Amino acid sequence: MTALMGLQARLRLARLYLCTDARTERGDLAEFCEAAFAGGVDILQIRQKEMDPAEELDALEIARRAAERHQALICVNDSPRLAGRFAADVLHLGQTDGSSREARRQLPRWALIGRSTHEPKQADRAIEDGDADYFCVGPVYATPTKPDYRPAGLDLVQYAAEVAPPSDIAAKPWFAIGGIDLGNLDQVLAAGARRVCVVRAITQADDPEAGARELSDRLREAWRSDPAMKPYALAAAGFTGPAR
Repeated sequence: MTALMGLQARLRLARLYLCTDARTERGDLAEFCEAAFAGGVDILQIRQKEMDPAEELDALEIARRAAERHQALICVNDSPRLAGRFAADVLHLGQTDGSSREARRQLPRWALIGRSTHEPKQADRAIEDGDADYFCVGPVYATPTKPDYRPAGLDLVQYAAEVAPPSDIAAKPWFAIGGIDLGNLDQVLAAGARRVCVVRAITQADDPEAGARELSDRLREAWRSDPAMKPYALAAAGFTGPAR
């Protein structure tokens, strides 16, 4: 199993995060994951509400086999217990999923934890949480994935960029999420994001690999054109992270 140091470095160098269901209707999860990773996805989360735990474990194992060929990370959504059974790389928690510290007790020592945030105070708490390794801010735009959430807009992205500058190796990494696609990605980057999490931009693409590659290439260019990101990338490659 990958050591903590490797996971921390991969997280900090990650740019493109994908949330997908288990593709049960299409029956193409293995092929889809392979295409997404080949296109440049760094982290993949299986998120399908009310899925049978045994079926979810099977889906996660399929995703893991594809991820291992691309040095990518697999994330479990919401459930510390399932993440522990799966020996997950990453567990992602919402605002109502309990404390990161309690969740960590059920996880492998190396596992990473993320937290969804929807307003500045929640982002502040995620930054201060010593058991959270990253956080997401959003939804930036309206999305059917989160129909009950009012879009946070670019203001929250700008806030996150101020309190956790993406080019600061001491800052906690974060991803902008919610309704992001190639058509609005430049706006999100201009607001200060250097990492994004997407759903439909890849899951509904006619060619998931090409869809992922377009997003990944644009994010890579944003890193390359930002003078502050070059020293960050060099430092992140050797980042050891906090001791557990």
